[in-house]
Amino acid sequence: MRILSGECKNKIKETVTVEGWVNSRRDHGGLIFIDLRDEQGIIQLVVTPDTKEAFSLAESVRDEFVLKATGKMRERAPELKNPNIETGDIELVVETLELLNKSDTPPVNTHDDGQESGEDLRLKYRYLDLRRPYMQKMMRRRSDFYKFLRDFMYEKDFIEVTTPILANSSPEGARDFLVPSRLHPGQFYALPQAPQQFKQLLMVGGVPRYFQLAPCFRDEDPRADRLYGDFYQLDLEMAFVDNGEEIRKTTEPLIKKLVKEFANKKLVLNAPTAKKYLPEGEEFVPRIPFDVAMDVYGVDKPDLRYGMELVDLTEALKGTEFKVFQSPVVKALCVKNGASLTRSQIDNFTDEARKLGAGGLAYIIYENGAEKSPIAKFLKPEELAKIKELTGAEDGDAVFFGADTREKVNKVLGQLRIQFADHFELKNNDEVALCWITDFPFYEFNDGEKKIDFGHNPFSMPKGGLKALEDAKTDEEKLAIVADQYDMVMNGYEICSGAVRNHNPEIMYKVFGILGYDEKYVEERFGGMLNAFKFGAPPHAGCAFGIERIFMVLIDAKNIRDIVAFPKNGSGIDLMMGSPTPVDEYQLEDTHIAVISEDEE
Repeated sequence: MRILSGECKNKIKETVTVEGWVNSRRDHGGLIFIDLRDEQGIIQLVVTPDTKEAFSLAESVRDEFVLKATGKMRERAPELKNPNIETGDIELVVETLELLNKSDTPPVNTHDDGQESGEDLRLKYRYLDLRRPYMQKMMRRRSDFYKFLRDFMYEKDFIEVTTPILANSSPEGARDFLVPSRLHPGQFYALPQAPQQFKQLLMVGGVPRYFQLAPCFRDEDPRADRLYGDFYQLDLEMAFVDNGEEIRKTTEPLIKKLVKEFANKKLVLNAPTAKKYLPEGEEFVPRIPFDVAMDVYGVDKPDLRYGMELVDLTEALKGTEFKVFQSPVVKALCVKNGASLTRSQIDNFTDEARKLGAGGLAYIIYENGAEKSPIAKFLKPEELAKIKELTGAEDGDAVFFGADTREKVNKVLGQLRIQFADHFELKNNDEVALCWITDFPFYEFNDGEKKIDFGHNPFSMPKGGLKALEDAKTDEEKLAIVADQYDMVMNGYEICSGAVRNHNPEIMYKVFGILGYDEKYVEERFGGMLNAFKFGAPPHAGCAFGIERIFMVLIDAKNIRDIVAFPKNGSGIDLMMGSPTPVDEYQLEDTHIAVISEDEE
C-alpha cells in the first residue's frame, strides 16, 4: 500500500512503499540517491549495489520518471540530515524498484528553486508546472478555501443552488460570450456574466437564502487581478431584506474569519478617516460613503494599510496670488520621508501625473526647518504655514499638490498615492485592510453622450425608493440620488459588489423613465424579471465576492493566473489546449453560422 512522504516519519524501521516522480538523482559510485517527489514533499531513496535489479534501474532513471519503491525506512546519520526539507531526517533503503513510466526531458522547471520558467511556457505545459511544490500547495490551499466558504454559508442557513450556464444575454456591463443555437437558427444563448437574474428569481420562488460558488463568463480584457473569460464568485442573496446593512453584517464575519483564521494575518480597521465610519458595538468593517472615499483617497477602492490621505486646501488658499492654485480645487498629499526622493524620481512622478491629465506636479520638500520648492517664493508665509499645519508635514517629508477640477485632482492624487506607497514599500503583506464603500451615485453624467445615464446597476434600489425618484426634478437632483449599493475593498482590490434589489415594477419603470425610456422598452428588455416581480416578490438583497481576488491577497500571490489550475494567458489564449481555434465547416453549418474574414469586411 502506497504511503506519502509526509507519513514516512512515523514508519521508522518499517517496510513501506512510496510512489512519485524523480525530483533528482545523484550517483555516488557505490550508492545512488534519488529524491522522490509526491504531493506532500520529497523522500530520499538509497539504492545499493546489493539490490542488483533496483540498482541497474536506478542507474538509468532521469528527472520526472515515475517510480514505485519498496524498502525499509531508517533515520539518517546525524551528519547527513537535511534541515531544508521536512523529511530531511529519514530515508528509504530500497529493496525493490519499479519503473511506472518514463519521461522526456521536461520543457519547464518542475522545482521551486528560484529558476521559474517563463509564464507562456508554464501555461503551455501547465500539467508539468502543476507538479511544482508551490502549485501543489496552492491547489490544496484553494480546496481548503472553498471548504471554508461553504462551511460558513451552511452555518448561516444558506441553500446552495446551481443556476444555468446556457442563459440569456444580460446588461451586466461587459461583453457576453454567445452560444449559437442549433435548434433555433439565428438565436443565441449567452454564458452568464453572473447569476443575477436567476438568484433574484429564486427569491421570488420562496428560497430564503441562496448561495453558490458560481462560474461567471465575461469577455473582458485580462490583467494581473482579473482572469480572462471565466472566473468564480461566491454569489448570495437573502429574501425579506430591504437594507444593505443586513447583508454587510451577515457576510463580513466570513471575510474577517478568512483573514484571521485561514490566512493568519492582521486585520486593519483603524485608518484615520475610516475610523469615523466604524459602526458602534463589535469590531465592524468601516462603511465609507463613495463621495468620501473619492475625496479622501481619490479612488473608490482605497488601500487602507497606509494613510497618506488627500488634504483639501481650497479654502485655506482662497485668495492666493499664485495662479496655479487659483483653481476650483486645491489638494495636497503629504508623503512621509518624501525628502529622500531624488530629482529624477520626482520627475518620474511628475510624468505620471501628466499622463493622468495634470499639467504638472507642484511640491514642497521640508528639510532642516525650511521649505525647498520652486513654488515657495510664490506663496505668502501665512499660506506656507497653513499648508504645513493642515498636511501635518514635518522635516523629511514632501508635500505634492493637485489643482484643477475636483474630479481631476482626486484622480491624479489618488493614483499618485498608490505609486508613492509602492515606492516607499508601505504595503505590508502581513496585514489586510477592509472597508465597505456605500452610497454609490444612482445616476451619473455621461460626458461622451452629454446626458445623464446609470451610474452602476440599474436594478439596485435607490435610497428613498419611489419618492426619491419622484422628487428629483432637476438634473442636479437626479444626480444626487444614491443607490443602496455597496462594495467591499481588501488592500485596494474590490472583492465584493452588492445591492438591495429593485423588486417593485413601479419603481423599475420610474428608474428608466427618468432617462427617457418608456414602459414598453423596459418590458421588452427585462420582461422575464418584471413579470416575476408582479407576483408578490419579497424585498431582497445580496452580493457577490470575487473569490480569486480574495484568495490572491490572502496567499500573497502576485498574479491571479498563478492561483488557477488552467488559466488562459494575458492575451486570452489557452496555450495548453490551443484554444480558441477554428471549427469544422459542418459545425458552422449545424449552427447556421458563417465566418467572415477580415478581408471581406
